[in-house]
Amino acid sequence: MPSLLHTLLPLSSTSKPPANSPAYDGPFAFHSTRPKSLHTVAAVSKTTSETRINNKAEDDYHATLKALNSKGRFPRKSLGQHYMLNSEVNDQLVAAADVQEGDLVVEIGPGTGSLTNVLVNSGATVLAIEKDPYMADLVTERFSSLDCVKVLQEDFTKCHIRSHLSTVLQSGMNSSGVKPKYAKVVSNLPFNISTEVIKQLLPMGDIFSEVVLLLQEEAAVRMVDSSLRSSEYRPINIFINFYSDPEYKFKVPRTNFFPQPKVDAAVVSFRLKQPVDYPPVSSAKSFFSMVNCAFNGKRKMLRKTLQHICSSLEIEEALASTGLPSTSRPEELALNDFVRLHNSIVKP
Repeated sequence: MPSLLHTLLPLSSTSKPPANSPAYDGPFAFHSTRPKSLHTVAAVSKTTSETRINNKAEDDYHATLKALNSKGRFPRKSLGQHYMLNSEVNDQLVAAADVQEGDLVVEIGPGTGSLTNVLVNSGATVLAIEKDPYMADLVTERFSSLDCVKVLQEDFTKCHIRSHLSTVLQSGMNSSGVKPKYAKVVSNLPFNISTEVIKQLLPMGDIFSEVVLLLQEEAAVRMVDSSLRSSEYRPINIFINFYSDPEYKFKVPRTNFFPQPKVDAAVVSFRLKQPVDYPPVSSAKSFFSMVNCAFNGKRKMLRKTLQHICSSLEIEEALASTGLPSTSRPEELALNDFVRLHNSIVKP
């Protein structure tokens, strides 16, 4: 199999954005030596501390391709693999999650371990979940000398994350010696599984405090913007705001990835709500079932789309009781409006 280093254009041909790009602070620095801005944590043992220091080497274009070549791998389109080439973006991704020494962080799709490396040097204990067995082996080998990194070769969308987190906590992997109350998720996600992962993670406010993901930019904007009467207003907006407080962090140009995708990316932070802070509905399952049914006929009035729950007259009365017109359509209702409507027409 030909080497990736021989089949790709030299790095100097990669286009660079202007220095004042809003994507991140500072220019592209693939060939430059980045200042040691990340603090090196004081680990429990001298050996672990020294290993963390040795892992400070940044992951740039050539380091990423060298890692892929070591396993004879080309990025697989079926797995949505796009590898990060700019270590500064990884630094900002970790900073967006405010990762501190002693934090327990789940990383989905670690790839060559470039983000894992920044997480480790921020003092985190990392549970990395990788579907591709070759990449799982690569990351396992890379961090084999560290007790604070555990790699699982699994499909995240099918794994039992609660069980895995429990095992990690019980194993005493946390180098700080203090058991964290909540874990965090920090990940450069394959674009093709982002919605599925978000639906899986956001209802887990009892174990995660924050989820910070690098997503396709269009999807990131759509998930954060919950403007009413918008063509992009969908059930996923209701879902996200039910379980979290989302925030758009920064844009990441497509030139930061290999292979270069057709679209830009962006980082979004989801600060998860605790279960006691969820909107008061008798059943989350029946609530989202109602919301999905309402949007099945997005341009239709709710008194038509929700007739399977109760009569049109009852729906009109429920809408009136929430201060909404009887002709209301789903894109005109905010989260709290849907909550009140559900509690009026769905019997516990």
